Amino acid sequence: MTDTRRRVKLYALNADRQWDDRGTGHVSSCYVERLKGTSLLVRAESDGSLLLESKIQPDTAYQKQQDTLIVWSEGDNFDLALSFQEKAGCDEIWEKICQVQGKDPSVEITQDIVEESEDERFDEMSDSVQPVELPACEMGRLEDISELVNSCLVSPARKDKLAAALESQHYIKKLLNLFHMCEDIENIEGLHHLYEIFKSIFLLNKNNLFDTMFADDTIFDVVGCLEYDPSLPQPKKHREYLRELAKFREAIPIKNQDLLAKIHQTYRVQYIQDIVLPTPTVFEDNLLSTLSSFIFFNKVEIVKLIEEDERFLTDLFKILLEDKTADSKRRDLVLFLKEFCNFSQNLQPQDKDAFYKTLVSLGILPSLEITLSIDDQKTKTASIDILTYIVEFSPSVVRDYTLQQAISTEEEQMLLNIVIEQMLRDRDPELGGAVQLMGVLRILLDPESMLASVNKSEKSDFLNFFYKHSIQTLIAPLLQNTTGEKPLKEDYHTVQLLGLVLELLSFCVEHHSYHIKTCILNKDLLRRILVLMRSTHTFLVLGALRFMRKIIALKDEYYNRYIIKGNLFAPVIDAFLRNNGRYNLLDSAILELFEFIKLEDIKSLCSHVVENYGKILEDVEYVQTFKALKTRYDQHQDKLKERDRVSGSVAVAEAVVPSLLRTRYRREARAPDDEEEMWFNDDDELDDEAPLDAAQPHPHPHPHPHHALDAIGKIVEKKVCTNTETVNGPSRVLLTTTAAAKPAHADVQVSTPRLLNKGLVDYDGDSDEEEEGGAGAAAGDERDAKRPRLA
Repeated sequence: MTDTRRRVKLYALNADRQWDDRGTGHVSSCYVERLKGTSLLVRAESDGSLLLESKIQPDTAYQKQQDTLIVWSEGDNFDLALSFQEKAGCDEIWEKICQVQGKDPSVEITQDIVEESEDERFDEMSDSVQPVELPACEMGRLEDISELVNSCLVSPARKDKLAAALESQHYIKKLLNLFHMCEDIENIEGLHHLYEIFKSIFLLNKNNLFDTMFADDTIFDVVGCLEYDPSLPQPKKHREYLRELAKFREAIPIKNQDLLAKIHQTYRVQYIQDIVLPTPTVFEDNLLSTLSSFIFFNKVEIVKLIEEDERFLTDLFKILLEDKTADSKRRDLVLFLKEFCNFSQNLQPQDKDAFYKTLVSLGILPSLEITLSIDDQKTKTASIDILTYIVEFSPSVVRDYTLQQAISTEEEQMLLNIVIEQMLRDRDPELGGAVQLMGVLRILLDPESMLASVNKSEKSDFLNFFYKHSIQTLIAPLLQNTTGEKPLKEDYHTVQLLGLVLELLSFCVEHHSYHIKTCILNKDLLRRILVLMRSTHTFLVLGALRFMRKIIALKDEYYNRYIIKGNLFAPVIDAFLRNNGRYNLLDSAILELFEFIKLEDIKSLCSHVVENYGKILEDVEYVQTFKALKTRYDQHQDKLKERDRVSGSVAVAEAVVPSLLRTRYRREARAPDDEEEMWFNDDDELDDEAPLDAAQPHPHPHPHPHHALDAIGKIVEKKVCTNTETVNGPSRVLLTTTAAAKPAHADVQVSTPRLLNKGLVDYDGDSDEEEEGGAGAAAGDERDAKRPRLA
């Protein structure tokens, strides 16, 4: 299984007519009992799993292409391909297939492909057995040849017969000889016929014919035939462009001649597909699928050949990283790398991963640090494209490299800061490069694409790095332009750039909770951004408003207090008033902001807006947002008043009586007076009588503790009278202060203990008032009237 001759890649054609890589493995052919026949088996080289098990059917059409490809169809619309590493392996399997089907291995296709409906098959039954007879290849027969070739396109069977006839008679080269003759004598009519003939040959969609037409000695003649479009007044000059204007620059010499020939061929065929051939109609789109496959496999092969050359890429990056390398040389190297990365997009994920790891290990990221800073638009654009390819496929590779730079690299030389700096310095009026680099930064800063493991956390490490080393570079132009009450610069280029910065910062607010919050609060960033609300460019005003909206959407009280303390709604209200009720996007966005505050019931912001801007906004009547906000505010205030009233009554009751009880159980430094001595001496007696009182069904107090009531009354009376005197001890201060603030009867409204309930406040007819809690004014007056009985 380690024989490289049998090493293959398995491809399957998807619904978009693109080849999907199904894996790399080793192919073999053997008899499979279950399938009752000789089959092709492909086992993965990684784990030995079975990638393909396909019986070689006697009537399946197998095609051999480019010496290393075998293509066939299994079932309806399911095409498979085996791409061999070596030609010898392809020949070996091809011989096995031909042996099973009883075909000569010299053929390129084992069966005629018939894809007709039953009606078509019946109508053309006679044609399918008859080979196509081509007219003599003469200048006078070009019109007949054109009509014949065009008539064969309607039937798949006749297409196959025509392709076989063209190939067997070497008819394409004969037609190209006629092309030279027509061009020499300026036979325009004949040239127009040749255009139609070769256009139809392309639509035959046969790989064998492509191999003939795209050979080095014929491809320019084919392009020449396609220059004479009858619908154009003058012929195109495609050959002149390919030979003279499209110069192939070897960034470094390519010694592999096969690679060099493949690069030239792929470029020319791509040019034919994209430029020379007319745009196919909806019905012709699939007719060129083989041409697309030809280009696809060529690109894959080019990438493999370059990767297999051990010295080529090493020498390329060595030159790219040398300080003495000229900028023009670097431009050629970077343009080559851009095409190289573009070709790699045809690779499957596992191969693409290995491809980019190879580039990173060779030093592509340090190279981009140099080329991004070169003052040459082509070099810069190509460098941005390469960085985009890498980041879109594997952002973690760039993050890891950036984190390694934190140890030994100065901030201005770090890749991340170079990317930000180049974004801010883009001189393109439309900021094409800046938009692309902003997209790169967004991918790098997206937590969704960050990995976390037991030993490290990429998210926290990279975000810590960004907010420590790079955020100041990003917000620098924003801070410079917002030092006053209005933006300092209002030119289109500057405001477009600030719009990009705002978009990236809004993304950070939404996805980076802690880090961006610290930055905003420490640098007072929201206040500076809201200066842009005074801009004359509405899109920038909306960008600043969107940033604030993202912050408010978090419903974070740290942010809310910051907004309230800085009075940061003022620029928003000002912009709303200056808009003067015009029905536009700005008006709707501001109203939506306040609607969100109302719907989410953000109390702190609601109170701030109503208290500070309620008078200004109360006249806005074309929407109900501000009236509803005021209603919500009033409801909050009513709840707060009710809560304060209830809590105040409870606080008084809880504050006064414990003072009395503390006076009872806590001895002060001074000696107790006579009344207090009586309280303490009668303590046991009162406690003994409390259960008796509790057992009495009648609300009146027991007759025995009258002397205790008299003593307590004297104590309370004395303390009420001494409100203005200085009293030692914390418990007495609390008592006298409360007594001064409230009527004296409040000092004895107690819910516990039972002795005070019965002995002090349980009078005839008072039970209902006690149940109501004593909070009402009428209950208070009634108790005031009963005060003499307490004394």
